Formats: sequence, C-alpha cells, structure tokens
Amino acid sequence: MSRIPNVGGRDIGDILAPQGPRRQSLPGFGAEYSDIVDYILRCTHRIWEQKDVGLIATHYSPDVRIHTMTGPVDGVGGVIANTARTLSAFPDRTLTGEAVIWKDLGEGAYLSSHRIASSATNLGASELGPATGKRIGFTTIADCVCRENRIVEEWLVRDYSAMALGLGYHPRAVARGQAEVDRINGPALWRVAAMDRVLSAPRTSFPAGAMPEASREPESFARELLDTVVNHRRFGVVRDCYSPAAHWHGPGTRRLYGWGEITGWFTALIGSFGDARLLVEDVSSIEDDGVQAIAVRWSLAGTHDGRALYGAPSQKKVYVLGVSHWRLRGGFIVEETTVFDEVALLRQIEGGL
Repeated sequence: MSRIPNVGGRDIGDILAPQGPRRQSLPGFGAEYSDIVDYILRCTHRIWEQKDVGLIATHYSPDVRIHTMTGPVDGVGGVIANTARTLSAFPDRTLTGEAVIWKDLGEGAYLSSHRIASSATNLGASELGPATGKRIGFTTIADCVCRENRIVEEWLVRDYSAMALGLGYHPRAVARGQAEVDRINGPALWRVAAMDRVLSAPRTSFPAGAMPEASREPESFARELLDTVVNHRRFGVVRDCYSPAAHWHGPGTRRLYGWGEITGWFTALIGSFGDARLLVEDVSSIEDDGVQAIAVRWSLAGTHDGRALYGAPSQKKVYVLGVSHWRLRGGFIVEETTVFDEVALLRQIEGGL
C-alpha cells in the first residue's frame, strides 16, 4: 500500500484533482476514489458544496443510522431531508476538511473520523431560530463506518453552542425552547438506554502505573488517559500526557492553553456532574509526516449536581456524545479539538428526565 495523504493543509484543488492509481484496497467503492481519505473528502465536497444532495442515496446505505445527541436518524431518506434542511438555512455553507483519522476494520470496511471547519451565512430558519443574515463558523466531526461505497453507520457531533452564539442567540435560551417539546413527549427511551449503557459499564481498577506510550499503543493511551482523568479523578495525569504549551479547542468557542487551564476543564466537568462516568467507544490513530493523530469517540453520563459549568444544579440526568481529536508530538498531546452538542446538553438540563 502506498502512502495515503491526509488533509495536512492541502489546497482544495489538489484534494479534488484525480489522484491516479488506487493507493488502498477499496472493494466495492467507486473507481474515482483512490483511498478512504479521498473517498471522505471528495464525496463530502460533492454532496455539500456542489449541492449534489441526491448523491447521498449512492453513498449511504438504505438502513443507515446516524447517532446524534438529539436522537438517532434512521434511513437514507432522513439523511437527505436533514441535509436539505441545513442547506436551506445555510445555503452557502463551505466545508474545509481539517483531518481524516481512519482505521481499517477488515473485510473491506473502514472507520473515518472527519473533522470539518464550516463557514456559512444564515439565510433561512434553522433549528436554532429565525434567519439572522449573520455569517458564522463552527466545527463538526463525523465518525463513519464505510463499506462498499456506502456509509453504513455514523456518529455526528456539531458545535451548536458556537453556532447559536455566532447567530446572536444564547445557547441556554435555545435549549429552553427546545426542552418544551421534550416535556410534552416525555423521556426519550434511546437516551435512557444510552445512559444505562455508560453507567453499567465495568469499572476499571485504580490506575497506579505509568501511562502507555502513545506512539506504540495509541488505543491503550487514549482509553487509559480518559478513564484515569475522568472516571478516577486523577486530574494530575494531564501533566503526564499533554504538552505544557498544549492548545485545547472546545464547545462554544472555548479556547484553553497549557496544563492549568486544561486541568481546569476536567475539574469543571466533574464539578458539574459529580457522579459522571465516561465510556470510550472507539479509537483511531494515524501518523503523517511525523505527526501522530488520535481520534477518540466517547460517551458520558451523569447528574447535573454542581454549578461549575452550567449554573444552579438541576439534578437532571444527562447524556453526552463527544469526539476528541488529538495531535501529538514526542508522545505528548500538543493540540486537542473536542466537539459535542452543548445545546443538546443544556436541553437535557432544562427539560430532562
């Protein structure tokens, strides 16, 4: 297998140019795709920026399930309808691929974690409110299982709190309005099941040894880091895994720098959800031009019993679906982008179980 180029600051013209002979085995995929990164970048551009929304029918399986923090979307028809709704609200949306972190699942299937920086003008009504005419930027990460030219399952996280703030709305006010629907419809059974799955996962023993080396055991490194810091509250391990000058990008345009502020995020998370438990769902890792990249998809469940991040305790049960992308040098995280739907989290606090 020849080298598979990632995004790496490449010009969009280079990304969309014919890539030549196949660099990777892609049984059942379209002949125009040379590798899994090319497949993800090219079909995303064709669907969203070239507005070929109908192409979804040939690139998603008929029974695909899209997992989001507001509930699953089932079937290719739902994907097409949601895409059209988003484009009606943001018709000039442009998508810049920042990273595609992937792994081979075997038997011709791949998992990709695609981080996208979007800019768009709000010219139509959206789920956040009426059209504002404002131009905004936001980050999305889509984890996709791809097989035979189709996405068969997807986990989608988008920074809706950054979108709301950019449009001039307060995320909590948006969430409060959305929570009214939940009070009428009652508890979402899928969310109850997701919480139960996280809270009932086997607990690990207290971590006392050294962390695995990220360069040699990236999956073990990712799993132990989040389990140690979040589930065992060993916040000091941040210093063992992050560069002292690490940059952290999070929901609602949060920007943190260095050990102290990143540690502060983790303590504030537990200061908001005192019984929180985190379950690592999947880990992918690649290395490109000497830089290691790790994608971690995780779920968190807990009770809003502290005011650190989200105001007066509501005692509501919450579920979070998140994805974190890490860039590492010399075995230390130098940059992190964590995305989850903070409006959906506030919606649970405002309504909830």
